[in-house]
Amino acid sequence: MERLDRFMARANAAYYATHDPYADFTTAPEITQVFGELLGAWAAAVWEAMGRPDPVLLAEAGPGRGTLMADALRALAQVAPECRAALRLHLIEASPLLRARQAARLPDAQWHERVADLPAGPLILIANEFLDALPIRQFVRRGGAWMERFVENGAFVELCTEAIPLTHPVPRCGGEGEVLEVREPALEFAGWLGMRIAEQGGAALIIDYGPECSAPGDSLQALRDGRPADPLADAGAADLTAHVDFQAIAEAARAAGAAVHGPVPMGLFLVRLGLFQRTDRLARGRPPAQAAALVAASSRLAEPMHMGRLFKVLAVADPRLPALPGLEPYP
Repeated sequence: MERLDRFMARANAAYYATHDPYADFTTAPEITQVFGELLGAWAAAVWEAMGRPDPVLLAEAGPGRGTLMADALRALAQVAPECRAALRLHLIEASPLLRARQAARLPDAQWHERVADLPAGPLILIANEFLDALPIRQFVRRGGAWMERFVENGAFVELCTEAIPLTHPVPRCGGEGEVLEVREPALEFAGWLGMRIAEQGGAALIIDYGPECSAPGDSLQALRDGRPADPLADAGAADLTAHVDFQAIAEAARAAGAAVHGPVPMGLFLVRLGLFQRTDRLARGRPPAQAAALVAASSRLAEPMHMGRLFKVLAVADPRLPALPGLEPYP
């Protein structure tokens, strides 16, 4: 019998060590090159706001195939060559399989297993669909008490618990069967990031899916062969994820001394950065089918019924920095 977070960590470590995750799902950088290009332009604007430090670390947590960073660096070389020259590229990746794929596109990178292993200095960090794969714990309300979920033989086992490690008060009452999720590694990541950036300068951009405000609910899910699967079956055969609690992430980063900008819906963020203007420039002069595919890809990122609203964007920043591009408050 394993606690859910330990089961999830073991299952995902096995999955990423042996599978190409992009056979099961598609992330924003794989949908259109414009996504990475816009994040490159965002990084250049942040670098300017930081006072143009040289050198500066550009890091990505969970860089997948390296697509996002390759697109970002290409854009930086074109529109902000001085920023590109100042960058020192660092990737946080534990999977040897994915590291090999990243190295083919990003041969000048340095790799680390943990964000805490990054060298000192001003930092610009991007984490796209990184936090959703970090392990969670689940607590269920049963008969007036909270029970913690463990996994045994492909099924949940619920054991009574006296304490829930939350950063905000646990409700004494809850409806029968109500589920609370605790994301300890994600909160540790946010706390470390907030402290690092407050002390050494920089900003981090977190892009993931989940609600803006903390709320109860069971969000554990799995994808196998591109289809929803039982998250407790065949550990290591499916990608396990859970929604990101953006409110808790923001609170952890602020408590560590950083400023927080957002979250805002991803569609709004990308439109503010010029998603459709850049797409139109790319589509110009292309055959009609290619041009239509480019527009459709960008619409998939921006439209609320697709990825535009489910995905959120939040920045953790040095409190001395001004407002960051694309993250202005919205109604």
